[in-house]
Amino acid sequence: MQEKKDSLFVCGGCNAKIGAGVLSGLLKSLPKTFYPGLLVGFDSSDDAAVIKMSEDLAIIQTLDFFPPMVTNPYIFGQVAATNALSDVYAMGGEPVCALNIVCYPEEGIDGGYSALEKILLGGTEKIKEAGAALAGGHSIHDPKPKYGLSVMGKIHPEKIWKNDTPQEGDVLFLTKKLGVGIITTAYSVGEVPEEAFNEAVKSMTTLNKYAAEVLRNFDIHSCTDVTGFALIGHLSEMVTGNFTAVLNSKEIPFIKEAYKAANEFLLTAGGQRNRNFAAGKVLFNIKDFAMEEILFDPQTSGGLLFAVSKREAEKIKDEFKKRNLPLWQIGEIHKREEAAIKIN
Repeated sequence: MQEKKDSLFVCGGCNAKIGAGVLSGLLKSLPKTFYPGLLVGFDSSDDAAVIKMSEDLAIIQTLDFFPPMVTNPYIFGQVAATNALSDVYAMGGEPVCALNIVCYPEEGIDGGYSALEKILLGGTEKIKEAGAALAGGHSIHDPKPKYGLSVMGKIHPEKIWKNDTPQEGDVLFLTKKLGVGIITTAYSVGEVPEEAFNEAVKSMTTLNKYAAEVLRNFDIHSCTDVTGFALIGHLSEMVTGNFTAVLNSKEIPFIKEAYKAANEFLLTAGGQRNRNFAAGKVLFNIKDFAMEEILFDPQTSGGLLFAVSKREAEKIKDEFKKRNLPLWQIGEIHKREEAAIKIN
């Protein structure tokens, strides 16, 4: 059992992200910069930057860090690292090396640094599992602990998965259940059972490496990972103004207890920010408040959301089944209709 002195104050995960609307406004005010090899920058709201180094090599660069969403420091380190590594997988790449990003109280937690040691151990083990190297990092004092990684990955310049390039008729898939934001928030106040929390932890600490390894063998039209802006937010970035994503609510996976918690109004602040930002973009053809909240729920270390042709879809389902990997077919890409996203 974890000692009380190592417990972290729960306040974050991807629920701590600045809202999409505010962030979009801030980025628009920045002057344009130019580098001849930059293939993907922040203008497309993609998961990572990509810089072409040669005809057959591009570098992926990303970073992610946040405050704890669990009290156990070792698990927090695992989750934060898994989440940071995910952006490389979402671009179709392979992680090469990572740098630690650490914010920690000057006086430690309960006068010591043992919790930080466990955070770093959890993160390092996930970097190792990803096949990457921990190459250094940077640390500062901060009243509230935060942890994450800056990650460099590699990819062929012609094999990049972008987050806004689906095609009409594509099938949409998701590789992890939704609801971890609601679950971790509700668990912190004792409102969901430990079994539900453990399911959320297992999801958040599972690398998207294994799904990406399968998908690299197929023609992926578009891909992103579902994190702080929720399924709705990241899907709206995928369809841009060109298409409509039509989702089947009965096929959308979620942790069972998250639905119950949402019905009891155990909600997240990040979820409400996501709902406000998506106003006018989503048409709900269902009357299901809890499902709506799950779709707006900020995910920490969420799964891959990807679009492929119907022909490729069947082959991908077979491969995931062979490897005993979770996969859900949740909808399709249609030509643009009255809303960016329709929930049936």
